[in-house]
Amino acid sequence: MAAATLGSSADSASPAVAELCQNTPETFLEASKLLLTYADNILRNPNDEKYRSIRIGNTAFSTRLLPVRGAVECLFEMGFEEGETHLIFPKKASVEQLQKIRDLIATERSSRLDESDKNHKVELSQQPATSTQLPTALSSNPNGLTQHAGNSEGQSSNPPSAPMVTADSVILKVLRSNFQHVLVYENLALQEKALACIPVQELKKRSQRKVSRARKLDKGTNLSDEDFLLLELLHWFKEEFFQWVNDILCSKCGGKTKARGETLFPTDDELKWGANRVEDHYCDACQFSSRFPRYNNPEKLLETRCGRCGEWANCFTLCCRALGFEARYVWDYTDHVWTEVYSPSQQRWLHCDACEDVCDKPLLYEVGWGKKLSYVLAFSKDEVVDVTWRYSCKHEEVISRRTQIKEDLLRETINGLNKQRQISLSENRRKELLRRIIVELVEFISPKTPKPGELGGRISGSVAWRVARGEMGLEKKETMFIPSENEKISKQLHLCYNIVKDHYVRVSNNNQTISGWENGVWTTESIFRKVETDWNMIKFFAPMMIFLVPLKLFWKQN
Repeated sequence: MAAATLGSSADSASPAVAELCQNTPETFLEASKLLLTYADNILRNPNDEKYRSIRIGNTAFSTRLLPVRGAVECLFEMGFEEGETHLIFPKKASVEQLQKIRDLIATERSSRLDESDKNHKVELSQQPATSTQLPTALSSNPNGLTQHAGNSEGQSSNPPSAPMVTADSVILKVLRSNFQHVLVYENLALQEKALACIPVQELKKRSQRKVSRARKLDKGTNLSDEDFLLLELLHWFKEEFFQWVNDILCSKCGGKTKARGETLFPTDDELKWGANRVEDHYCDACQFSSRFPRYNNPEKLLETRCGRCGEWANCFTLCCRALGFEARYVWDYTDHVWTEVYSPSQQRWLHCDACEDVCDKPLLYEVGWGKKLSYVLAFSKDEVVDVTWRYSCKHEEVISRRTQIKEDLLRETINGLNKQRQISLSENRRKELLRRIIVELVEFISPKTPKPGELGGRISGSVAWRVARGEMGLEKKETMFIPSENEKISKQLHLCYNIVKDHYVRVSNNNQTISGWENGVWTTESIFRKVETDWNMIKFFAPMMIFLVPLKLFWKQN
């Protein structure tokens, strides 16, 4: 039931809206229509006093709202206050709070109208209606965020071919749920909790050091301190804060478990934090089942600090907002999610994948992972944008796969949501958003060409940007090995490198150790060492390393 779905999410977001949802469908639809009228009148005419008061003796109010469970409470949550003969929306009241409650009611109303329309069509038809096939990896949760359930690392999920579109198309559901969910990142108390987890001063110190070095190499750079801080936040989040989960440890014996592909019924506490889906992980050693709730509330994720791509993107987007970055939650139909962050200095949106610790590599998924992209949607507090074209260099192939919803319906739905969200914004803010979308559309028109450095060491982009993201050495180091007396006598130089411990052992010189791979090479090209803490792996990305000793040049192939 639609009522039950929102009722669960609204318990924490709005108790009044949750209460309103308990009415019969007819009562809810009639009351919600009037509530939206009151709210929209204020949002459209914020300075008009006549829309800021509701006469308690008014027939519509007294007959259609006053007797309805939760209706008047919704007005109070919007910010209305009780006077002697009127309910008043005072000047001090928060328009943002009004918008929030209004959007919750509108989302539920839209869902019920769609459901009602669907049921009506089924009753009129003698044959089953053809509906869009839903991907099994998707799940909707009480917090409104549509998230992926599986391990998305390197996976490609082709969207089913279904030209017939119904009112409850998966795309429309994603639009509605994520459009509402991203507002949770604007909760100031929640942002404070996130800031308490982030070592802000330490990250700023690290970024300042890199800013200084990068500007020495590229004096004309237009990168700001915030750009470098974003990169430090991204690296810290992956390496020090969040952990990837494949199979959890047994909660009884601490041994390894295996997911059984089954789901368990969520407890009330798990539902409270948006875990509509709970995985069952079984331990063969002690024959015990452990629970892995897929939490979708970023506040809870600040505590658990683990999960898969959905949890990573959800929590990282909150951290970005807490630090003051403008951020988008990005949903990909082929089973992945990530974040985009706006860079004022570069005047563009930057792709940020916390799972991979990568920034500004939008072709990673199509070119690197082999994904067959179709729909990529970005959600923020101000807007929804179809950003599919940023992540593809094969536009014709993408267009052929976009069969889940008619393009004009998708466009109209996005425009409608944006108009609804932006109604309370200032004229200057709306102009700024329009300017940005024009810049994005220009970017989208021409498909990108993958460059050699797209997946490994980056070649494109300014020197400062590549330096900031660790894609080239900040300083050139030249190491030359001079043979010792023993090595001259034996006519042998024996050098071993340990990739795990990241040090050299100079066997021919009494097992001398040298820490750091970069401290044993003459020159390097497109090489970096990456520690995968979530997969317990260490990788060397390098075409070659060159070791130079007197009279001979040694080449070590990867």
